[in-house]
Amino acid sequence: MPRPVEQAIALLSAARHMVALTGAGISTPSGIPDFRSRSSGLWTELDPLTIASIWAFHDRPEQFYRWIRPLMVKMLAARPNVAHTTLALLEQHGLMKAVITQNIDSLHLKAGSRRVLELHGHARTASCLECHHGVTSDPLWSAVLAGVQPPPCPKCGGLLKPDVILFGEPLPYEALSAAQHETLAADVMLIIGSSLAVMPAADLPLLAKRRGAATILVNLTPTPLDEQMDVVIREDVVKTLQQVRRALVG
Repeated sequence: MPRPVEQAIALLSAARHMVALTGAGISTPSGIPDFRSRSSGLWTELDPLTIASIWAFHDRPEQFYRWIRPLMVKMLAARPNVAHTTLALLEQHGLMKAVITQNIDSLHLKAGSRRVLELHGHARTASCLECHHGVTSDPLWSAVLAGVQPPPCPKCGGLLKPDVILFGEPLPYEALSAAQHETLAADVMLIIGSSLAVMPAADLPLLAKRRGAATILVNLTPTPLDEQMDVVIREDVVKTLQQVRRALVG
């Protein structure tokens, strides 16, 4: 019987509308910690609602910025790894139609992917909670990394929040709608580094399957949806995507 990676390559080679769904596990090889792993996840010893919810941010923004500062140091220094660049290369060859990501690190864009749907927002911009004015987040992160209070909204003086989705906030409508559209069109969905524990992203593979798509999961640890996947690859994402790259684009 073919190995799981060989089964995956056969399905990907025949795909007409390949879509990827990525989670934190695709970026851990780039030095960015994940949130839910038992040993090192950021939520293992911290209730996210007390620090990374929209209510906590409103009440104690300085606490949020103290918490996220070491994460942002790693995120801003991170570079795309082979898994990211492979997805971008597949898109360049017309094989990958879209990357749906739960990550806020912008590494897919840095790798060269163009059709990137960021379900949980990103850290490149910030918006005022009072007047909704949008700005680039560079001055904000410069202040945070320097350990000083981030600047207020230049338009009204209100509180600026990075355009990452906190607990209690709705997902960006356009990104979610586009992700659902791509999922419905997919004949193969490649899921990389996701625990498949966070809705509504975790529902996308099931939506794809209901429309007849094949689903391939690459993740080091078990997920709640393993038994419903067509192929499960329990190997390092970089190693696996290197094999996919060699097989599909040389």
